[in-house]
Amino acid sequence: QVQLVESGGGSAQAGGSLRLRCAASGSTPINYCMAWFRQAPGKEREGVAAIYTRSNVPYLADSVRGRFTISRDNVLNTMNLEMNNLKPEDTAMYYCAAGRTYCSATSWPGDGGMDYWGKGTPVTISS
Repeated sequence: QVQLVESGGGSAQAGGSLRLRCAASGSTPINYCMAWFRQAPGKEREGVAAIYTRSNVPYLADSVRGRFTISRDNVLNTMNLEMNNLKPEDTAMYYCAAGRTYCSATSWPGDGGMDYWGKGTPVTISS
């Protein structure tokens, strides 16, 4: 089993920045995809960003590309999401997920490819 714990959520004003972190522990695979999803009230869950163990071009949703940056530390088994130029529409619960699957800018497994999920951290952006 893999445990995922998110941190760093909170409130910010539009145009501001926040950093989310996900820490993985337990029986983490050697190579696996780590991803961020979000779900706003009344909306479907949306994939935001994903990054694989080995260096490649990470996946970023069109809605966040150019504003969000994803990174990971394979030694510490952590993943960060740097969120800049935040918008009110970024308000959502953000979930960390991991899956024994490949992911990249051109290979997005979606939530069906994730095996483990964190409990989420809330992000609220005010205008």
